[in-house]
Amino acid sequence: MASKSKPPVFESWGRYPKLDVRLEPLFWTDEYPRGTRLPPSVLAVGMGRSYGDVCLLEGGTLLSTLGMDRLLHFETATGLLRCESGVTLDQILRFAVPRGWFLPVTPGTKYVTVGGAIANDVHGKNHHVAGSFGNHVPRFELVRSDGSRAICSADENPEMYHATIGGMGLTGLITWAEVMLRPIASRKIRYTAIKFSGIDDFLAISGSSRSECTMAWIDCISQGRAFARGIYMQGDYSEVMEPKKASPKPRLSVPFDFPSWALNRTSMRIFNELYYRKQLRRQVTGQIDYEPFFYPLDSVLHWNRIYGKRGFLQFQCVIPWRYGRDGILAILETIAESGMASFLAVLKVMGEIPSVGLMSFPQPGITLALDIALKPEVTFPLFERLAEMTRELGGRLYPAKDACMTGQHFRSFYPQWEQFAVYRDPAFTSAFWERVTADA
Repeated sequence: MASKSKPPVFESWGRYPKLDVRLEPLFWTDEYPRGTRLPPSVLAVGMGRSYGDVCLLEGGTLLSTLGMDRLLHFETATGLLRCESGVTLDQILRFAVPRGWFLPVTPGTKYVTVGGAIANDVHGKNHHVAGSFGNHVPRFELVRSDGSRAICSADENPEMYHATIGGMGLTGLITWAEVMLRPIASRKIRYTAIKFSGIDDFLAISGSSRSECTMAWIDCISQGRAFARGIYMQGDYSEVMEPKKASPKPRLSVPFDFPSWALNRTSMRIFNELYYRKQLRRQVTGQIDYEPFFYPLDSVLHWNRIYGKRGFLQFQCVIPWRYGRDGILAILETIAESGMASFLAVLKVMGEIPSVGLMSFPQPGITLALDIALKPEVTFPLFERLAEMTRELGGRLYPAKDACMTGQHFRSFYPQWEQFAVYRDPAFTSAFWERVTADA
């Protein structure tokens, strides 16, 4: 693995923190480890779509898996796909959709690698019926820094299998993995959008929904009668057979960093008002292509630039059902009172299907995710307060979206962390792991 004279730029999607990294590309599954002089600390990375520092490593070596992008085998009768870990969900969709197959679980972007989806055990709009991504990964190969290779599954090396799914890339390098796809008849989603007027309305709609895919956009800026209003979106795969073609590549892109003053409470309030009112009726139904339904932001490349050079933080919590309603209300009230603005706020229900990962984020309850522009003097204190509220409510934060939770909070959210640490490869670490275990 030859090093470059000048380290390439590598950022997480939130663009914070900004760390010096050394990037080493991998192109073949047997390239790591190579030779007797190995970097003292490494971390495998894919597209860098994690929001915080779980995909970063100060002073270490990032092993880029994007060159490991081959589809290895596909069983047309069952939908079982084997691919290298650097294959993106976009690549899978381009191959699978024309053949009548789709991802079993997908996050809100298709620009993540299979290895990253496993490492963060991503979840999607259908968590209440399908669980998280790891529930659909029967096997993978894991390479450790000592050169050992192991096939991991629920029956073969099960401890390492459970530790690696949701293990934040810390157990070693995933070289290839199997993903069980699901059949579809067309690209279309039978879609319903329903306006709701508050959390109780959201819960009533959610409780009566029988759709496979659900989520809600929520206004976390407006107060008074408009507080916690939003649009509930649900959908099911169309059962009408029709030709299925690959998606066109996006043409729109944010060409430059927005100035820091562009996103403020006034501009966000205007956006939220327009977004809520663009749907004239309380309920609309129809059919929609899967692209805008699952990946509305992927149609605009580099959309993270709208937050400016300083970047942004994302807060994502899950609050168990026991405190779900009142807890989410309290968190939304705290955000609204802080004066911090967000137009990307998502509310979603998580189901009862247990994750197979030892350190996986999902648990039954309500999850809230939102982006807030980074203003250090305001944003960090707000996020610490929100993390403490999450702890008091028995919830947890999502490491893949985090850039500032304290070690005390992390260990409270994930008391199994010491059990997990037994399976961590001694050479693999991350800025996130170093941060949350430094004072342990």
